Amino acid sequence: MSAVAEVPLNPLPPPASPNWLQRLSALDRAQRMRLGVGAALLVAAALAAIVMGRQPDYRVLFANLNDKDGGAIVAQLSQMNVPYKHAEGGGAILIPADRVHDVRLRLATQGLPKGSVAGFELMESSKFGMTQFQERLNFQRGLEGELTRSIQALSSVQGARVHLALPNQNGFFREQQKPSASVLVSLHPGRILDRAQLAGIVHLVASSVPELAPSAVSVLDDTGKLLSQTPDNAGGAEVNAQQLLYVQQIEQQYTRRIMDILEPVVGRENVKAQVTAEVDFTQTESTSEQFRPNQTPDSSAIRSQQVLESRGNSSKTATGVPGAVANQPPAPSAAPINGANPAPNAGGQQQGTEEATNKRESTTNYEVDKTVRVTRGSTGAVKRLSAAVVVNYQSGEDKGKTVTKALTPEQIEQMTALVRETIGFNKERGDSVNLMNTPFQVTAAPSTDIPLWKQPEVIDLAKTFAWPVGAVLFAALVLLGLVRPALKGAAPAKSSAAPVAGGQLDALEADTPERPALPAPSRKDEVVPATPEQLRLEDARVLAKENPVAVANILKTWLNGEPV
Repeated sequence: MSAVAEVPLNPLPPPASPNWLQRLSALDRAQRMRLGVGAALLVAAALAAIVMGRQPDYRVLFANLNDKDGGAIVAQLSQMNVPYKHAEGGGAILIPADRVHDVRLRLATQGLPKGSVAGFELMESSKFGMTQFQERLNFQRGLEGELTRSIQALSSVQGARVHLALPNQNGFFREQQKPSASVLVSLHPGRILDRAQLAGIVHLVASSVPELAPSAVSVLDDTGKLLSQTPDNAGGAEVNAQQLLYVQQIEQQYTRRIMDILEPVVGRENVKAQVTAEVDFTQTESTSEQFRPNQTPDSSAIRSQQVLESRGNSSKTATGVPGAVANQPPAPSAAPINGANPAPNAGGQQQGTEEATNKRESTTNYEVDKTVRVTRGSTGAVKRLSAAVVVNYQSGEDKGKTVTKALTPEQIEQMTALVRETIGFNKERGDSVNLMNTPFQVTAAPSTDIPLWKQPEVIDLAKTFAWPVGAVLFAALVLLGLVRPALKGAAPAKSSAAPVAGGQLDALEADTPERPALPAPSRKDEVVPATPEQLRLEDARVLAKENPVAVANILKTWLNGEPV
């Protein structure tokens, strides 16, 4: 057995860690490739996160533009150094969200977008040598364009076209023709124009054209349906629409009365009512004349009176035997001033006498006693009312449990009487009231709660953080999958021997020492001589048991590469 010198135990300095160049040179080719790919992916992810973080949120500036307006707006955006892009299909122009309102105001000062409809700006491009007909035509086109823009400003109108018929005026007033207009409107899906809006469009066009009557304006929709009513066809559809609205108002008024009188008694959700009204819209007119018997002249009214009065003198013819004397002309009369009858003439002849005559005629026409009565029947009179009321069962408590029970006949009769008084029940015109007591079916309303992941706020928040979170996750995946394994392979191998503390040898569980191969075991009855290797191994075992400190120092010297 050879003697082993004891080596003093001195703490050794820790080995110096290699730098990153040494670690990189210690990698093999596959590890270097993985490390390079991982670093490139990390750089790409960082650049993408920076670019997407700096990219502004684009919003719609204008949509549904024609090519002319779109080109003009794009040219102005280029001059203002505003970034823009087109939506899918080119239907809209997008710019950064923080500059939308500013750019719209700046473009509006330049008159953009002008739209496909030209207005009075046509008059600004007048050319030299333009005829009077061309000027009048440009004025008409400009007026049509301005009216179209005004009509398109309505919220329900998507597009419109206005056609004006402006006849030439001449010097003859009787031969002048009145202007007329036609308006074609295209509405947004699900929108309609009520009567007030149609009247507004008609009066807008009529007020914009001189001497244009509202009755000469026709409004059509994109399906060809005539929306405005002319005097020829104003008696049908308009009256029917007004009648239907009037009937609905009457029914709703009676229904509200019934609900107001019964809800305090049975509860808010325990009564339902419907009223049907038959309304008479027949227009009747009757005229009657009545004559009373003749009255006395003193009490009757004189319509006209005529008095005819005449005065004159009449002479009587001569009497006697006709002869020569009688055939002579009469002598001049010598009547005295006092008007007395003249004396007989000297010849003894008998002349005719004169008489004064008076004539008076009086005609009096009296007014005929006549009474003319015109009676017009009122339209919208209620002919019949029918009310249907349903009342829920009453809820009560029985032995601590909530139960429902029907109303008593007395309660039903009282409620029926209340309904009759509320609607003004009239048996003669055939009104009817039916009140029914039955339990209501309670159906659970389906939940309309939107899931959290479908709410618009959550979706916008997810879109906002999608790129940053995705970039971080991608970077972590690259680090853990490519970079970390490559760097781990470049790290130095750990020492198989643990440092000696307190002069004791720590056991190395993970490392198995290399031993020389041993011969195959022999049989028990066979005696095999020991080999030199076995003897030296046995001596080493005895030394390790008796002097473990020396063995530890020897192993440390071997591991550090120092000679023994």
